[in-house]
Amino acid sequence: MYTSDTRMPLKTKVKPAYLRALGILNVYHSGYFRMSRFCKSFVLIFFTIVSYQVFGQAARSPFSSFALGEPYGNALIQNKGMGGIGVSQPQYWYVNNQNPALLVFNYYTVFQAGIIVESRTVQGDTTNVRSVNGNLNYLVTAIPVKPGKWTSSIGLMPFTNKNYRLEYTDVVQNTNPQDTVAIVEQGSGGIAQFYWSNGVRLHDNWSVGLKAAYLFGSVKDDYSNTLFTVRQPILYTISVNEQYYVRDFQFTGGLSFSQDSIGKKNDYRISAGLTYAFGTNLRTQRSTLIERRTQGTTPIAVDTLVKTTGTVTLPTSWVFGLSFSKLTNWSAGVEFAYQNWSEFRGISEERNQNLSESWRISAGGEFVPDQYSDKVYKRITYRAGLNYQLSPFLVNNNELRDFGINFGLSIPAGRSSIDLAFSTGKMGDRSKNVLEETYFKVYFGVTFNDQWFIRRKFD
Repeated sequence: MYTSDTRMPLKTKVKPAYLRALGILNVYHSGYFRMSRFCKSFVLIFFTIVSYQVFGQAARSPFSSFALGEPYGNALIQNKGMGGIGVSQPQYWYVNNQNPALLVFNYYTVFQAGIIVESRTVQGDTTNVRSVNGNLNYLVTAIPVKPGKWTSSIGLMPFTNKNYRLEYTDVVQNTNPQDTVAIVEQGSGGIAQFYWSNGVRLHDNWSVGLKAAYLFGSVKDDYSNTLFTVRQPILYTISVNEQYYVRDFQFTGGLSFSQDSIGKKNDYRISAGLTYAFGTNLRTQRSTLIERRTQGTTPIAVDTLVKTTGTVTLPTSWVFGLSFSKLTNWSAGVEFAYQNWSEFRGISEERNQNLSESWRISAGGEFVPDQYSDKVYKRITYRAGLNYQLSPFLVNNNELRDFGINFGLSIPAGRSSIDLAFSTGKMGDRSKNVLEETYFKVYFGVTFNDQWFIRRKFD
């Protein structure tokens, strides 16, 4: 058999209909719009530079003040465009970062990189604040150790983001004339994850996977008070600064079932996927400082109040999904995710009684008009999806809900592609939560597919 650039290494038990589709696609991917090695190198260098410049930045959101920050999720751009679904979506040309069991569908070495630019507007009765920023989305790669049987993947991406700032005033009791305190609460930082995933096929229809993620980084919360008195001017601000440094592992298992060659023409497939993230105790160091600052926020006196080590407990979570597809023409799926945050514990080993269950339901799909066309616009992959999520904490004693609408597309360039996704939605309700946040996110990335470590030969 051929194992050249224009043929798949097909020494695996995959159903014939999918082999035919992928074989024809390979001819098109190898012959048209091949991305040059210079272009690939340039893009790789660009994303490496970007990762150093913007990693850890995010648009401000008051809802990121929770725990270690706002969870980032594992969805890549092709998943973002479909509402975040992915645990049951076999992907040949993209890394499936949401279910390690599905890595076995990557017959080529795949490299993906992406960035995100987001705009968030927080509105209240007397508040209207807009924030725009960018962030590294991901750097991931998957390498088939034994194509169709065992694929390994490594990657770097954010795990949580924290970026908020709240300003308000309060009065000092029993003062005459009455004094006022200006209070500022703000947070920054985030936790990153560097992971290693492996997917192994157990049977034609079944595969399993395991992801080991090393979580590292720090988050900071700062609380400052500035006293304004009519009797005597106060030139200093008193602040309490809490910093958490996290270093530890988290493990996630994955399971996939996929039955293809369904229907009269053997061109349909049904798939199911399940992931389970094990609860983990993250080794954490906490430092609490008290600072006296000038009005220009420059510290002039610092004292350490508390410096201790302990653990922060992340609760278990699971995601289940179902999908249905026709060859590589189209696919559609639904997904449900659940996590019980009442099991979260801070470094003091006390349960946070204000946290409860969190869940998310998503639905979406993708479509290629004509995968065999020699016209690029007919081979573009179009995506759309919806997501609805319940957050684990209360705001103004009411549940916080998030609804998002998502779109995306991938423009082919040889075996590679340029990937885009757009997400817009609203988190919270002003009538219930006092504050509501509307957001618009743009994701941009590239995907490279190539054959590595394969000796070319003819039988």
